Amino acid sequence: MHETINSPLNYGGLHLKNRIIFAPTTMGLTQEAFVERMRRIAAGGCAMIIIGDVPVLPRGFGPSLYSKKGMAFYRAVADAVHREGCLLCAQLHQSDSDLKAMLKYVPGVLTKRISMEELRPLLNQQVGPYITGLPEKKVAQITDAFGRAAQLAVEVGFDMVQVHGDRMCGSFSSALFNHRTDRYGGSPANRARFAVEAVSAIRRRLPQLPIDYKLAVRQEEPHYGNAGVLESELPIFVLLLEEAGVTSFHVTLANHGDLCDTIPPKNHPQFGTEGCFLTFCDQVRQLTNLPICGVGGLTDPAFVEEQLKAHRMDCAAMSRQLIADPDWPNKVFSSRVEEIHRCVRCNKECLGGMMAHRGVHCIYEDR
Repeated sequence: MHETINSPLNYGGLHLKNRIIFAPTTMGLTQEAFVERMRRIAAGGCAMIIIGDVPVLPRGFGPSLYSKKGMAFYRAVADAVHREGCLLCAQLHQSDSDLKAMLKYVPGVLTKRISMEELRPLLNQQVGPYITGLPEKKVAQITDAFGRAAQLAVEVGFDMVQVHGDRMCGSFSSALFNHRTDRYGGSPANRARFAVEAVSAIRRRLPQLPIDYKLAVRQEEPHYGNAGVLESELPIFVLLLEEAGVTSFHVTLANHGDLCDTIPPKNHPQFGTEGCFLTFCDQVRQLTNLPICGVGGLTDPAFVEEQLKAHRMDCAAMSRQLIADPDWPNKVFSSRVEEIHRCVRCNKECLGGMMAHRGVHCIYEDR
């Protein structure tokens, strides 16, 4: 009944045992709890887990691939996931947050005069000036670091890397943030240069490594997302990224706006339906023959099967649904669909838990 979901796939050179991927997610958990959560999701039957926001520079937000402690952490995740027969992908990223600009908000955050919801737009206001003012020499150092970080990721056990097309890649891609007048700004091809150089740096060091690209799409009319690639610019970006060495695309809505847009609840005015971002997959499908991973409120096995059969996507990425029920894949494969704890997209304990610094959880959990 769900034969396509349970069928293997060559995903840009990587053999996936089925079509379900755990989407990159900021969990806000202790390292020990994080490793166990990833192991549990892997045991539930998904084919691959993407670990979000792995920094490409030695100093960055999150565990570092350049430190013994960070290497040990990522190795522990890889070992735990691999023991359950699941593959692991590192989402390589560089933050576009201006640390100096952030300092002025620290007192307000500490005294709770500025909430986390209020802090996000304040930080986003600093992205444009920061990206526009980065010296070319520094830009080159960052893009080259994607190659070194990919090497280190493979050393600790990652099977694949994904270049995060939001964060700094996304802000360079967006004319809303990127006001540079050098070779990294202006035309869509120039604004794609940062991402292209990041992918090329990985490809030079690791000629055979599968490289996924999180393709963040900015929508207008109505406007959603501020970083990333305009829908009209997709033909340019997809071609350049494919030529640089990308082997698959993970397609979603661009960020740097309200988190409830990129993690939309059921009552979202634009993205409340199941498979809410698949329209972007439809556009990318017309531009490439590479595998495409779809994401966005995917919960229903029958719907996922239908979209896979229709070739709108080659893989289905889930985060909230696999947090709600890690056994979603195994229950689907063993015809126990009625036992699935369906994500109701309430965002209470997942996004809500993250924003309240409780860590990402689910209303189904007994904590």
